[in-house]
Formats: sequence, C-alpha cells, structure tokens
Amino acid sequence: QVQLVESGGGLVQAGGSLRLSCAASGLAFRSYAMGWFRQAPGKEREFVASIDWSGGYTYYTDSVKGRFTISRDNAKNTVYLQMNSLKPEDTAVYYCAAGLSASRTGPYDHWGQGTQVTVSS
Repeated sequence: QVQLVESGGGLVQAGGSLRLSCAASGLAFRSYAMGWFRQAPGKEREFVASIDWSGGYTYYTDSVKGRFTISRDNAKNTVYLQMNSLKPEDTAVYYCAAGLSASRTGPYDHWGQGTQVTVSS
C-alpha cells in the first residue's frame, strides 16, 4: 500500500534551520505532485509548498517564500522541505502529501503521519 513517511522534525531555536524528508513507497512517485502542509494547535491544516512531478514547478504560501525550499529526488522517491530562518509561528505538525496536481488545493490522495516541528523563541 501507499506509504509516506516524514522525518527530520524536531526542536530548533528561532532563526535556525531544519530539513524535512518524506520517503514514498507503493506509488509511482514520478507521476505524482508532492506537497507539504502543516497544522498548528487549534488551527486548520494549511498549505505550505508543493512541487510538480518533474521538480520544474514549485509553489509556496506567502509566509514561507524566501525561507523554505521544496525539492524532490525521483531516484530516491523522496521529497524534501528545507526550512531556514525559522520562526515560532512555523511551529506545527508537518505533513507530506501526494496528488496528481501541484496546486494548493490538490486534491491530494495520500498523506503521511506527520512530523513535529517546534521553534522556540
């Protein structure tokens, strides 16, 4: 079955960096767009970034533009989210997702279990 497994979360001070990874299995990874979403306590899940199947097109929510970079390695069936200049408001559970469209709204058919990112001030 399809599995998306996130890793790389943790506790970091404001201004620091983290790199999230999402390893995919059980799907034709090269055929899927990939997205990162996050959900902070008491808030709805929100779009963070997405990348098309080729890696040629990327999209970001305004609050992370210039700080986060999404990338993918189709040979490793893995998508990454490099997060720099982290802020306390970036604290959330981060989820990766796979879908046939790289748009903000997807639809995204498959989801990972999430990884916690905590940014201390």
